Amino acid sequence: MDKPVYKRILLKLSGEALVGEGSFGISSGVIGLIAEEIKEVVNLGVQIGIVVGGGNIIRGVEADAMGIDRTSADYMGMIATVINSLALQNALENIGVETRVQSAIEMREVAEPYIMRRTLRHLEKGRVVILAAGTGNPYFTTDTAASLRAMEIQADVILKATKVDGIYDKDPVVFDDAKMFSKISYLEVLNRDLKVMDSTAVALCRDNGLPIVVFNLGKRGNIKNVVVGRSIGTVVEG
Repeated sequence: MDKPVYKRILLKLSGEALVGEGSFGISSGVIGLIAEEIKEVVNLGVQIGIVVGGGNIIRGVEADAMGIDRTSADYMGMIATVINSLALQNALENIGVETRVQSAIEMREVAEPYIMRRTLRHLEKGRVVILAAGTGNPYFTTDTAASLRAMEIQADVILKATKVDGIYDKDPVVFDDAKMFSKISYLEVLNRDLKVMDSTAVALCRDNGLPIVVFNLGKRGNIKNVVVGRSIGTVVEG
């Protein structure tokens, strides 16, 4: 039987990962598959915190470009992450995975308030905890929220799920000769301005020595593959 190399992980999912073949909203089929993959990892005894983006519904930066005040736009994006978190919670509980949603913006009717000690207690009891509404503050991305929450819950690693196999020296969708890194340092990611996570998130991980694994969510079983230590994606550390 596969044995996990991490005891506690922070999984970062983009909102776009929930869309599937469409360009907007949530695909029940895709979110169901993601839930099944998360369940596989839960069954290994790994404790899982999840941060989901909201880009499938609205992006704060895009709303800002539409003339909406940036602060209001960012709060709209945070609320979008709550919608996604509730959808993922429902998908997980439908397959028997006990799940809690905690929000950095108080919404007691639909989610618990984010309280670090309560989060840790849920994790210790084997519950998946979805950490919604970013940091609760405008001007911070959900990548930064993922880094911050990972530090707070004392995660062993951040798993950054993407649409490509890892981190490349240039955009692999545009350039056929793009080369993927198996390992790369935080500093090189920052110096090269590689767009895998925003610079604040990467710098926070660097300052606290938290590794990031960037991998392709679209390949079945990849979350488990990373958790059991298979050579998948790109590792950012050092």
